[in-house]
Amino acid sequence: MAKKHGLGKGLDALIPAGEGSASAGGGILQLPVDSLRPNPRQPRHQIDPDDLKDLTDSIRAHGVLQPLLVTADGADFVLIAGQRRLQAARLAGLEFVPAILRQASDVQQLELALIENLQREDLNPLEAAEGYMRLGEEFHLSHEAIAEQVGKSRAAISNTLRLLKLAPAARQALAANRISEGHARALLGLPTAQAQGAALQTVLRGDLNVRQTEELVRRLSGQRRATPKSAKRSAEETALEDQLRQALGTRVLLRRGGRGGSLIIHFYSDEELNTLVDRLLH
Repeated sequence: MAKKHGLGKGLDALIPAGEGSASAGGGILQLPVDSLRPNPRQPRHQIDPDDLKDLTDSIRAHGVLQPLLVTADGADFVLIAGQRRLQAARLAGLEFVPAILRQASDVQQLELALIENLQREDLNPLEAAEGYMRLGEEFHLSHEAIAEQVGKSRAAISNTLRLLKLAPAARQALAANRISEGHARALLGLPTAQAQGAALQTVLRGDLNVRQTEELVRRLSGQRRATPKSAKRSAEETALEDQLRQALGTRVLLRRGGRGGSLIIHFYSDEELNTLVDRLLH
């Protein structure tokens, strides 16, 4: 019985060591470029034009050094892994490309495309999240099963999938590398798209790092750092503070003293200050 290879170890799981090499006796096929169709489950949506140009120049000079991975579909072949190499080969004017033929189910095609891109760090976090989501929705895999297949931890899969809950503006900023995945995770601490969008603008204007973004989100959500000894507050005071925070859209602190107290309203930009003044005076 042939040894069964799993997917969790990446492309090497389906391409055993030495197979397809010059010493393997012709394991690599030379396929017409026009016979290759893109993987319909390819998770990658964006290719950096500069990277593609560099790869095209290299392939024009040296050819495709690493074979593509394909599966047969009638008279044609479906690309499993090697989207950038195929696109660059077309741009370089190649008529044939080296490829290794493998049988692969629909789920394996998606898994292997994910694995290749993740190992090369070619996917942005949202593309990875969308790929994981498709594995879950189309093939009914749990987070634990996805983690095992792509060689990640269950927590990593769950955390990446949470990025799909970002507000549209934050998703666009993440996809464009205007913010990092750490910034995005911090913004997820805000409950609404409006709140995330407002915080995002503050992050971009102030060029905040991840730690500063986390602090901003903490302040906007009304969270306070724990103190060793804090005075016990009544439920009425807490409820009033929450009502004021929701009405004004910013952090509000109510403090009682021996004869009265103080009401502190926070703002984090001149625009927010102007908005607060308008609300309070009209």
